[in-house]
Amino acid sequence: MRKITYLFILLLTISSCKSTKTGSVSSKPKQETRSVIKERNATDISTINNIIKTAEKYEGVKYKYGGSTKKGMDCSGLITTAYNSENIPLPRTTGDLSTTGDWVDVKEVQKGDLLFFATKKNSRHVNHVGLVTNVRHGYVEFIHSTTSRGVMFSKLSDKYWYFAFVQARRIL
Repeated sequence: MRKITYLFILLLTISSCKSTKTGSVSSKPKQETRSVIKERNATDISTINNIIKTAEKYEGVKYKYGGSTKKGMDCSGLITTAYNSENIPLPRTTGDLSTTGDWVDVKEVQKGDLLFFATKKNSRHVNHVGLVTNVRHGYVEFIHSTTSRGVMFSKLSDKYWYFAFVQARRIL
């Protein structure tokens, strides 16, 4: 009698464990993860060109932590000074700048966008920022202030900057 009871329980267990497909099919297309950025108008382009001209006036100025004048300039000081010249206030620190504006895919970078870098070894923490001054297919040039050479131009394709790149953001 025990064997029959065990067989009966086993039979119930096996028959109740059939698999069913519970997934659902959605007719909605997947949302794209690409950034959706508004088109720039003539006023925005003029403003961006003025911001870049202001930043370029500081080329060759030596690096000074916390500096934002011709006597010395750090990377975020260069950005905030350039944008302030067009009455666009921005946060003063690189960390705060890295959360300002809209995220932009590196393939969609335009003049006036900000590039953020992590320059400390084995770290992805943003600690450096530059302003895009020139863009052509496969070529991005930016101005920034480095501790070693002060305010200067660099290319994103340079090995050092390419591997240090973290994100791009658009203010205008």
